[in-house]
Amino acid sequence: MWRWPVVAKKKEVSNAAKQKVFTIHAKLISIAAWKWWDPMLNPSLHDAIEKAKKDNLPNDNIERAIKKWTWEDKDSNKIEQIVYEWYWTWGIAFMVSTLTDNKNRTASNIRHIFTRYAWSMGESGSVSYMFERDWIIIIDLDKYKKDLLEEIVFETQAKDFFEENWMFKVITSLEDFLDTKKIFESKNINFEFADIDFIPTNTVDVTDFDKALKLTKMIEDFNNDDDVEKISSNLNIDEKLQKEVDDFIEKNTFRT
Repeated sequence: MWRWPVVAKKKEVSNAAKQKVFTIHAKLISIAAWKWWDPMLNPSLHDAIEKAKKDNLPNDNIERAIKKWTWEDKDSNKIEQIVYEWYWTWGIAFMVSTLTDNKNRTASNIRHIFTRYAWSMGESGSVSYMFERDWIIIIDLDKYKKDLLEEIVFETQAKDFFEENWMFKVITSLEDFLDTKKIFESKNINFEFADIDFIPTNTVDVTDFDKALKLTKMIEDFNNDDDVEKISSNLNIDEKLQKEVDDFIEKNTFRT
């Protein structure tokens, strides 16, 4: 079980989760707009806007995000992408990617979450060597048959593919992404989501309920932080155990 970008969550989300997705998209647009404000002349900005529109980010939000890096909003603080590396017992490692306009606040929040779950902060490079930077492609299995997608994958140079959370996921190298995309597009297959992420070179199986619960709760805390864009880990929890953990959390969640 790998944890994917928050902008690639399930279709049915709470209002709070939806707002988090909007916040992340707005930050990604602001960062892309720093290079140039016109999406027709800035492919990165055009791509960021298109992804945001897929998640129904209102046009007003898009315009405000662009203005953060133009002369029209000089008071905005610079948004930066910062990755925090952390290592836990059992050989489990995490890469937490953030988008922030306040490094001190974000570092404090990230450190607080990890400390709560007895993790140790790693120095830069202490964990990243356990991951590779690859493209993740996500395709909605409600729209296309799995057998068809598998046939298409074999025509590409994809490194791996699998099904998770009702989505078909393909991993491809940075060099092979464009060719892979062209092959899928030639078959009239649209991506639900595609982005570069940290992919673990090896995974660590977690089979103990208490450990799985602790890790799941920690990931939940990260997903609730507005500055966290995505979470990458080498942990693997099988679907049956994950369902037991999720059911336990659901039954023991206090609601007002």
